Amino acid sequence: MHPTVGRVVAAARDGGLEISVETFPEGTRSAEDAARAIGCDVGQIVKSLVFIGADGAALVTLVSGINRVDVAKLTDILGTGAVRRANADEARDATGFAIGGIPPFGHVRPLAVLVDRELLAHEELWAAAGRPDTVFSIRPDDLVRASAGRVADIAASG
Repeated sequence: MHPTVGRVVAAARDGGLEISVETFPEGTRSAEDAARAIGCDVGQIVKSLVFIGADGAALVTLVSGINRVDVAKLTDILGTGAVRRANADEARDATGFAIGGIPPFGHVRPLAVLVDRELLAHEELWAAAGRPDTVFSIRPDDLVRASAGRVADIAASG
């Protein structure tokens, strides 16, 4: 097992979850790629996106594969002033994972996590397991608990 995947499995176990990681050689880097490989709806894919607040602190947002994060909503929720999407280096530094493989938990340091409310509408979700070709399934309530996430309305409407 690749070390980054092992870190995700260990973090899940520490949170009381046993996850089964699946590998797709064709890749699961984008939500569309992941849904196609898994055979699920794009809305069931959890996108783990890293943002940087005005205070320089990183946070992770978990949003459905069919949505994008509304930065204005995110800024209002955080109350920290301007918020911007992290670049690839910042995302890796904050989480320990490369874009396309960032999981919802198991990061190299504790990070605030916001979970978009729309993810809770699904019975089963699929999230990255530390690499751009690995995923695992998880129930929404387990996702919130294991990520220590705060549920909020962060998806852009329309």
